[in-house]
Amino acid sequence: MKKKALGKGLSELIPEIEEENIKYISIENIFYSPFQPRIKFKEDESFEELVKSIKEKGILQPILVRKKGEEFYECVAGERRLRAAEKAGLREVPAIVKTLSDEEALVIALIENLQRKNLNPIEEALGYKSLVEKFGYTQEELQKK
Repeated sequence: MKKKALGKGLSELIPEIEEENIKYISIENIFYSPFQPRIKFKEDESFEELVKSIKEKGILQPILVRKKGEEFYECVAGERRLRAAEKAGLREVPAIVKTLSDEEALVIALIENLQRKNLNPIEEALGYKSLVEKFGYTQEELQKK
C-alpha cells in the first residue's frame, strides 16, 4: 500500500527551490484550486498588510501551481499570496510549476494551511474528510499524521 504523506512537512514534499525553477505566470491564467481547504478568505488586517508588503517588495516566496491545459494553472499552495498580489495590482506572480495528482495537491494544500495554524476546525475537518472520501485514507492513518 502506498505510504500517505500527510505527516511530512512541505519541505519534504517540495524540493529546494532553485531560481531556474521559478516561472512568472499571468494572474489571469491561474485559477483557485477546488482542493483548497480554506472555505473563506478574510480580508482582515493581516491580509491588508500582505497586500501592502507585496506592493512594496513583491512576492518573496513563489506560489506552487500545477498545469491545467495549454496555458492555464491551478494554484496548489499560496492562494492567499495570489489573492493579495491580485489586489495589489500585480499582473503576474512567481510560481513553481509541479506535476501533481489530485491527492498530492490536496495533501500539500492541507499541510500548508495546517502549518500556518489558521484553518478553523470546520475547514480542517473538511480537508480530512476529502482525504478519506477521495483518496481512501482511514481514520487510523489520519490519526497517525
